Amino acid sequence: MDLMTTTPVLADAAAYAQAVEEAKQAAAAYYAGGTSPLDDDAYDRLGRAVEAWESAHPEQIRADSPTGKVAGGAATGDVPHSRPMLSLDNVFSAEQFTTWAASLERRIGRPVERWSVEPKLDGLAVAARYEQGRPARLITRGDGTAGEDVSHAIGTIAGLPERLTQPLTVEIRGEVLMTTEQFETANSLRVAHGGEPFANPRNAAAGTLRAKDRPYTVEMTFFAYDVLSPSGDPSGDRGDAASEALAGLDDLAHSELIARATALGLHTSGATAVPGRTAAGTDELLDRVAEIAALRAELPFGIDGIVVKADLAADRRDAGAGSRAPRWAVAYKLPAVEKVTKLLGVEWNVGRTGVIAPRAVLEPVEIDGSTVTYATLHNPADITRRDLRLGDHVMVYKAGDIIPRIEAPVAHLRTGEEQPIAFPETCPQCGSEIDRSEQRWRCVRGRDCHLVASLSYAVGRDQLDIEGLGASRIVQLVDAALVTDLADLFTLTREQLLGLERMGETSADNLLAAIDTARARPLSRVLCALGVRGTGRSMSRRIARHFATMDAIRAADAEAMQRVEGIGTEKAPVIVAELAELGPVVDKLVAAGVSMTEPGATPPPPPGAETDASAAAPAGAQAGPLAGLAVVVTGAMTGPLEALSRNQMNELIERAGGRSSSSVSRRTGLVVAGEKAGSKRTKAEELGVRLVDPAEFATLLGDYLPA
Repeated sequence: MDLMTTTPVLADAAAYAQAVEEAKQAAAAYYAGGTSPLDDDAYDRLGRAVEAWESAHPEQIRADSPTGKVAGGAATGDVPHSRPMLSLDNVFSAEQFTTWAASLERRIGRPVERWSVEPKLDGLAVAARYEQGRPARLITRGDGTAGEDVSHAIGTIAGLPERLTQPLTVEIRGEVLMTTEQFETANSLRVAHGGEPFANPRNAAAGTLRAKDRPYTVEMTFFAYDVLSPSGDPSGDRGDAASEALAGLDDLAHSELIARATALGLHTSGATAVPGRTAAGTDELLDRVAEIAALRAELPFGIDGIVVKADLAADRRDAGAGSRAPRWAVAYKLPAVEKVTKLLGVEWNVGRTGVIAPRAVLEPVEIDGSTVTYATLHNPADITRRDLRLGDHVMVYKAGDIIPRIEAPVAHLRTGEEQPIAFPETCPQCGSEIDRSEQRWRCVRGRDCHLVASLSYAVGRDQLDIEGLGASRIVQLVDAALVTDLADLFTLTREQLLGLERMGETSADNLLAAIDTARARPLSRVLCALGVRGTGRSMSRRIARHFATMDAIRAADAEAMQRVEGIGTEKAPVIVAELAELGPVVDKLVAAGVSMTEPGATPPPPPGAETDASAAAPAGAQAGPLAGLAVVVTGAMTGPLEALSRNQMNELIERAGGRSSSSVSRRTGLVVAGEKAGSKRTKAEELGVRLVDPAEFATLLGDYLPA
């Protein structure tokens, strides 16, 4: 796993001096109020360039250089720390980490017996001092020797309890951050009170922690990563029960200190999807790094890397610390998933259900190995809430396979030339009125607005797969008023088709045969073709396999719909309402002889009729050779699987009891790697996930393969 990012090269002393000034200004802006002209990745790259120059020209190092200083020398404070509160050095690849670890082991004269591996939370380091079990003072890291008193924030930070489980006088060190939800709330309140939105959760936490006398309160979250006695001397000197509880802290492994913090009622990463764990060697450690990196996109808070520490107290003691960072810990930085770029425009696209969706057009920027030129904007209310303007510098976030999104404008970079975003007055597709009653605007004509696109989607290869029905032919049918909805396709006659321009007898007969074949498609294909809001190919398969028949689907209320994997309280009523709205079309499809069952699936028992046996297995579940496995297909299929589309492969996986997935993680059970499989195969090898080629997969499926 090579996470190294390109380091810019400084050409001469003048470029070095300019880089130092830029780094100082960026650090000062961030630590003063949570603003910065640079995103995190750009600041890291600038810092590495300064370090590289200074390494090659030690005689020219400036006294005001941020290198080797806690917080880049930008933060100050007047509350002394009980012990220095240092930063961490960074590595950006497995090779760099291996070199760093070898250096540590040479320093202590032995192999590191055990490593602690935990997520590097993207927030602000603080020290929380408790007296008799109650929070008394909250201090920022500052310059490492003294910090700023931000005790006014006590009571607004989740994870810092009002009372510890023991009445101890103790210092807890950790990270204050904003979760994604807290960030959204913070920016909504900030804009509502006339302020500029924060660019990202990290800046929001930095600015909010220092803010006083606001007319509103914003919650943040604390994660503990260290426990110290109040004087910094863990031996204690009172001889009472409280002192005894703190005795020997310096002799505890880091993992034991985290367990101690948890026992005191403090919030740690142990309660998250990426808990801190120990690793016995470098290989196991790098596996854990890969595991945390794979889960990054799913976390409700930001991480920008993984913190690796020598776990045992003896190793930490013998390694010691430098002026800026401990020598026994390092931050293994992950590739940036957010960058600053410029918002050039907004496109308004109308979906097949009539939803009018804005899309941001961006100045191209490389994020996490790919070039991003578009980002989602969700809806008009989202644009207003974020106070976005054309020409804004915006923070764009991308993680995993998720569509990039704009977090917020970088308001302090505004020049005054930015322009408001114009919202459409009428439907951009057909010119009809717009229904603005919900956050997601919709053309009042609904599906009829985009009938050609809706029908083109419905007859596509992954839905009903009706050969001969291209967009131009569908336009003919709609313009001739022969088709007003999906069901009308199945009542077309030979005479009607022959009346169309450029439609001969052979073409008409072939099209009617293709339509007749489509009547037998499984329910999941029909459901997908209907274009129910909140569903797609994979969700349509889940719904069809859960309920087995269209009658059971239409009879389901929101509570029953939530029993389908991946459908929550918000999506369920939307799907139920959509199906009710589509009722007349479904009735016409049934009358036309279109299949309304899913092969191999079993309908759920009626309410109140569940038995212990039925409760043990979800409706639609079956054994099969892939039972319980998450399966990823990558590369080109060959042999018996060569003719199958990716959607057909996913259908095949789910008929055989598995669950199709698009990304490889520790939870993946099997990867089918065809020709030119690429990065997903590599990732499976790194994680030790079982790999099979198409021929082996076909043998494994046996009778489940299509005839």
